[in-house]
Parts: sequence; structure tokens; C-alpha cells
Amino acid sequence: MPNANPLVVILTYDRLCTFEFGCAYEVFGLARPEMGPHWYRCLTAAGEPGPLRANGGLRVVPDGDLGLLDQADTIVIPGWRGPHEPAPAALLAALKCASMRGARLVGICGGSFVLAQAGLLDGRRATTHWRHLASLAQQATAAVVEPDVLYIDEGNILTSAGSAAGLDLCLHLVRKDFGQKAANSVARRLVIAPHREGGQAQFVERSVPPPAGHRLAGLLAAVQARLHENWSVERMAATAHLSPRSLHRHVLGATGLTPGGWLQQQRIALARMLIEETDQSIETIAERAGFGTAANFRQHFRGATGLAPTAYRRSFGRRGS
Repeated sequence: MPNANPLVVILTYDRLCTFEFGCAYEVFGLARPEMGPHWYRCLTAAGEPGPLRANGGLRVVPDGDLGLLDQADTIVIPGWRGPHEPAPAALLAALKCASMRGARLVGICGGSFVLAQAGLLDGRRATTHWRHLASLAQQATAAVVEPDVLYIDEGNILTSAGSAAGLDLCLHLVRKDFGQKAANSVARRLVIAPHREGGQAQFVERSVPPPAGHRLAGLLAAVQARLHENWSVERMAATAHLSPRSLHRHVLGATGLTPGGWLQQQRIALARMLIEETDQSIETIAERAGFGTAANFRQHFRGATGLAPTAYRRSFGRRGS
């Protein structure tokens, strides 16, 4: 756990990205008495002088100026005006000083470009919104720009992909600072998934269950109830009273995934839940989730999450909370 009441300072600027700012403030700025007396303090700082407005025409009245960065444990840059918009020299200098004294700097979406202009991505991995990856690579030539991730944690420099990935990164910080239980609690308040790995692709395929009465509802429910069994495409097609070709078309239309892709997604989701919430052995989880052997499970789990099951448990299991 960090020192009591770590200070998070969220930068503001003219034409502030409203959504990215809201993501950071929702996680760090709202009062959360259920978290106890050691929760974050949060202030907003003007990254430049003059009247500031946010996208949507909102007037921004920050708590202070760049002097607040001298006190911050974490500084969040919620987006930026554009990939080719220069940041004020005073802001860049303040960010460099903060980094040198060990503050944690977080660039959400376009905020990565401000970190790049400050030279703080040099020699590090970084990411941003998929539309601007090429621009970031051109500007941060000494950085390794990663295209297929939601966020990257490089110690005291962290960056996220497009807007909503900022929520994933903010929850990642809560998880690091206060543990899995706290991150889950914040996620429940926000009504979002408690954890998406930073190594997930920016284009995240989601399997939305079809409504009751849909011709696949019975099949998908049956598969989810018995994931440990052998569900070949032929068996799924027979259960749904469809040909394999029709099954492929219907499952793709209902979930956005092929039958095999959907099955794999459900098995990984079950395995993650069992790792996070139980002390069952990897061998038992492999069997319950339908992977058969532990070796097969480890291979597929690492491919889906970027972590070995034991490493995932150390980071996100209840004993790591």
C-alpha cells in the first residue's frame, strides 16, 4: 500500500478532453469513504495560464497551477489537443522535474504526446490511440511504440490507448496501490469490468450473449454450463440443430466470434475467475475450464493474457490483494 492519502494531480488545459478527464476524476477524485482513511487525495492543475475550456464548451476552474505538480505522487495527463499540438514549455519542464524526483506520470490517450514532447518516453515502451500510433512513433523516435495494447506500465511512466482504455489504466493503478479488492470495488461503482489486461489488443472482441428466445441461447448456455466437456463444432451444431456452416454464421452474428473463438473466450474467462477467486491448483483449473492438461492451459492462457497462470495469480489473485 502507498503512503497515506497519495496525491493525484490531474492536468487541465484549454480544449480539455472531457471524457479522458472524467475517467481519471471518476477513479481518483470522487469521495470513496468505503475505501477507508488512506484513499487518494485529488487536485486539478492548470497546465497553462488563461481561461480554460473543455470540449463541449465547459468552463474549467482548476485547483491550482503547475506548482501542484511539485507535491504530486501521480500526475495524470488526460488526453491532449492533438498529436501535432505543442505543449507549453513550462508544462514540459514541470513534468521533467516531477519525473526526476520519482513522481508517477500517466498519459491517457493523447496525453502520451505530451510525455513524448518532454522526452519522457525515450527508451521506454508506450502506446496511444490506434489512429495516432504512427504520429507517436514519428515524434518519439527513441521510444518503442506498441500498437496492440490497452496500456503500458513502465514503472513511473504509464500510457494508455484510446479514451476508455484510460479507465483500464486508472484501475490498474488502484490495483497496484490498494490491491485487487479495492480495484474491484471501484469497478463495481463504475459498472465496468474490473480487469482488462494491458496486453489486450485495442480492438477488443466482446461476446455479448444473445437475448432469451434467440435460437443460440440454449446452445451457448449449455456450453457455458459444461465448459469442461469436449465441444467440437460438430457437437455444437448438432445441439443447436444447425449445420456447421450455419452454426458459424449464427454464432458470428450473435457474438462477433467464430464458434471456436467464442468457446476459447469463455474458457479463459472461467479460468481467470477461478485463479482470481479460488485457491484451486492450476491442474484443477485446467480441467474445469476445458483445457485438459496444465501444459495446454498454460499455453492458451499466456497467449490470451500475456501472463502465465501463476504470475496472473500473484498479481490478481485474492492472496495478492
